[in-house]
Amino acid sequence: MKIKVCGLKVPGNIKAVAALNPDYAGFIFYGPSPRFINGLTLDALSQVPSYINKTAVFVNESKEKVSELIDQYHFDAIQLHGDETPDFAGYFKGKVTVLKAFGVNEDFDFSRLDEFKNSVDFFLFDTKTPMHGGSGKTFNWNILDGYKLEIPFFLSGGLSLENIEEVKNICHPQFYGVDLNSKFEIEPGIKDISKLAKAFDIIKQKPINELRS
Repeated sequence: MKIKVCGLKVPGNIKAVAALNPDYAGFIFYGPSPRFINGLTLDALSQVPSYINKTAVFVNESKEKVSELIDQYHFDAIQLHGDETPDFAGYFKGKVTVLKAFGVNEDFDFSRLDEFKNSVDFFLFDTKTPMHGGSGKTFNWNILDGYKLEIPFFLSGGLSLENIEEVKNICHPQFYGVDLNSKFEIEPGIKDISKLAKAFDIIKQKPINELRS
């Protein structure tokens, strides 16, 4: 299972998170977010080793601005967390890894993802709220049974030390990774390294039934 830590903001904290070796490190370029990384510097990003996918998160940003920030900071991936179209996502696919996020609830219609199947590398399923992520709330993971495409997905929304063990019981064939954010913070944008380290250990442990086999 891959691990993405999102909402990184402060250079020293970024370095400490990078030392845990997540697979993806997320930086939010959305002004209303309390994790908005205003004034990101190349020096701050230099704290992230090249084998960690540096991921820029956008909400309904312009194509020009996304392109500018990719070029400026050499991002490996982008996460589109708004109402972006398949054409918008497809413009960047092949240049960087593209994650398209969707807020999910009991009424979510997975057929709406069909139009994105040639435009993205991953989906990210978050809890549907009026805000664009970072709610700290989970959704009913049984809903994921309705997802039938072959594009891998990340699970987001309220993941914490209290439920991360349960996440390992999700058996969906396209379940690719987890997105850790608000439940692993001291304050918005400042990650609790101790909590993250515990979560990393739990995620990387093999299930008991595998250890017995």
